[in-house]
Formats: sequence, structure tokens, C-alpha cells
Amino acid sequence: MTGEARDPDGDEGPLSGLTVLDASRVLAGPFCGMQLGDLGADVIKVERPDGGDQTRGWTPPTYRDSDEAAYYLSINRNKRSVTLNLTTDAGREAFRTLAADADVLLHNYRVGKMAEWELSYDDLRDRNPGLVYCHITGYGEWGPDRDRPAYDLIMQGEGGMMSITGEEDGPPVRVGVAITDLATGYYATQAILAALFKREFGDGTGQKLDLSLLDSAAALNTYAAMFYFATGDPPGRRGGKIKNIVPYQVFPTQDDHAVIAVPSENLWANFCEALGREDLVNDERFATNDDRVRNRDVLEPLLEDEISDYTTEEIVKRMRAHDVPATPIHDMEDVYDHPQIRARGMRASVDHPTAGEVEMPGVPMHFSQTPASVRTHPPLLGEHTDEVLEEYGYDANDLDHLKQNDAI
Repeated sequence: MTGEARDPDGDEGPLSGLTVLDASRVLAGPFCGMQLGDLGADVIKVERPDGGDQTRGWTPPTYRDSDEAAYYLSINRNKRSVTLNLTTDAGREAFRTLAADADVLLHNYRVGKMAEWELSYDDLRDRNPGLVYCHITGYGEWGPDRDRPAYDLIMQGEGGMMSITGEEDGPPVRVGVAITDLATGYYATQAILAALFKREFGDGTGQKLDLSLLDSAAALNTYAAMFYFATGDPPGRRGGKIKNIVPYQVFPTQDDHAVIAVPSENLWANFCEALGREDLVNDERFATNDDRVRNRDVLEPLLEDEISDYTTEEIVKRMRAHDVPATPIHDMEDVYDHPQIRARGMRASVDHPTAGEVEMPGVPMHFSQTPASVRTHPPLLGEHTDEVLEEYGYDANDLDHLKQNDAI
């Protein structure tokens, strides 16, 4: 039907015809490259010949009975793998050849490394003025910490996220996925698309993009940061609760836990009706959210006592019957067996040459005309080296020369 998003069953996405040279490793950059690949770009993943992306060796776990690292498989679909040894003159020259025809170049080498190899934006833009050159680092290209190494765990601590994650009286806790890496990947994708838009509707030139994990962590703090700016009081850890809405939290039940969200006054009335406690609606201590926040020390124990009489299934059913958002806490099995997840194509699979059918999360972007999709398996190391270089004019003798010089 016209105007409706459809399942991602097409072969070409909205970025079909775009070439991305992805020389990034680990998570933030590869996650960005995967998104561009999901959207239809031809993503050429450039890896070292001696092992490739570090995540190829980040095991356990491997995928079922194969030797393929599950971590690597999670963020490298829809790419072609080319091995280039950038410490060699021939490897760098091959990289320049690829970059001369690329729309986007993505890397996360330390500050100054690409300039040392004469592969910086300034080195490459003369041959390709339309190039969008995206550099991802831990701390960014300027500032006193520009040369420090960084990983997501460090950034969750340094960027403030651990200060607001965990139980109120407990130790700081990391978010269960590498959230600053993933957020930087999202910001990088957004920045790349914006730069391409400017190029297409501007003067045709590309530009340099500088993204960092610490910047992304600071940006992700959003309203927690604003609470601090507004009051001068760091918000701290609240566990399964939130500082400025009550009730909006995890409740213990008879057999487990339930998550219930009541962020508006009409939902408060529905919530009280679902509990059979209509008297609370007219209690002046709890009349508005502001009242409930100020009196949470009284209200929360009362609600916890009420809800603990129900099993999780019972309380979730009651809440949903009254249109109150509520859910059990799902593990990964629950999530990917969820009928809505399956209906939306968010449990996908792709055939892999050594691991067989590989299941993975699907693409969360749905288009009515040019669907994003999971098209190709995460590539084996160097699987497409000859294929790609031949497309760029290298013949059999050239490839032999590169191999003899340890460039590929």
C-alpha cells in the first residue's frame, strides 16, 4: 500500500551506488559501516592481512559449531573484506586507489597515524574532493587527552554514564552493551549522511568529520545532564527508577519483576484502577506527578506492597487491560521469540560459508520504496581482496606483486 513501510525484502537500499571504504576496527566504526551497508552502500572493509579486525579473535563465544567469533559477526554484515598492509608502500598506494573513487572513508586509527602514512584527509582530498572522511577516536582530534587510548568501559566511567547506572546504594554498573561505542556509530552515520547531503546539494565537495566516544557519552547524558545544569545537583544512581516520574520503575512481583510506566495523569488514574486502588487518585499527596515525586517515600512502599501480591504475568495483564505500559523483563530468548520482533523482521538470518545459517538482529529502518536489508554474510578475512582490486584495475600480475611484497 502506498505510503506504508514494508518488510526489507529488496536488494537495493536508499544508499545503493554509494561506496564506503571502512578501515575501522572493533565496534564504533564497524557498526557505522554496517548501518551504511544495511542501507545499500557498497562497504569495502579494509583489514590487516595478519588477523584482520581484532574482533575476529574475540572469543568465546564462537557461532555455534564454527570458529567464527559471534562479536565480529554481529557488526560486519553487508560488507566486502579486503586485506591491505598499510605499513607497506604498496598497501598504502592500493588504499589511495580505493579512496580516490570512494564516497566515504571511515577509520579509527589513533590521532596522527593516517597522516604519518600520508593517508589523511588533506592527503586524499586533492584526488577526490568529494570524499567524506570520517575519523572516530576515543577523545577527538584536539584537546589535552587527544592521544589517550580508550574503550567503551572507560568512557562509560569517564563520560558520566556509570554515575547514573546501578542501584542507589550499590556500586556503579556499566550498561549491558557498549553503549558509547554504539552511540558513536550512530552519530557517525548521521554525520556522514548529513555531509553527503551537503555535498549533493552544495558545491560537490566533501569534508572531514571528527567524532569521539567521550563526546558521544557526554551527549547521551541528555536530561541527566540538564538536571545537573538546572539544579547543580548530580542526579546519581536510581536503579530501576527515574528521578522525576513516579511510578516509572521496576517492581518486585510474587515470582519475579515487572516494569510499569505511568508518565501522565490519565495513566495514573488507569494504574490505580488496575490495582483496585481508586482511592489513591483522590489522595492529595499523589494528585499530580509533582506530588508523587515529592511523596515517593510514602507512595513507593505502598505500591510495592500492592504489586508484590501478583505474579509478573498477572500484574502485566492487569496493567495492559487498563492501557498502562507494562512488561516483564525479557532476556534475549524472549526478545527474539517476541511476535512483534518477528513480525517486524528483527530476527534475521544469512548464509555464511563456514558457520552455516547465521541468525542476527534485523535492520530497524523500514522504507516504503528502497528497503534496507540483510543481504550478505559478514565476510571472511580477505574474502574479496582479488575481486575488489580487480574492479579498480589491478590484474593478476599486480596482485602477485602485492602478495610478494606482503601488501595484501
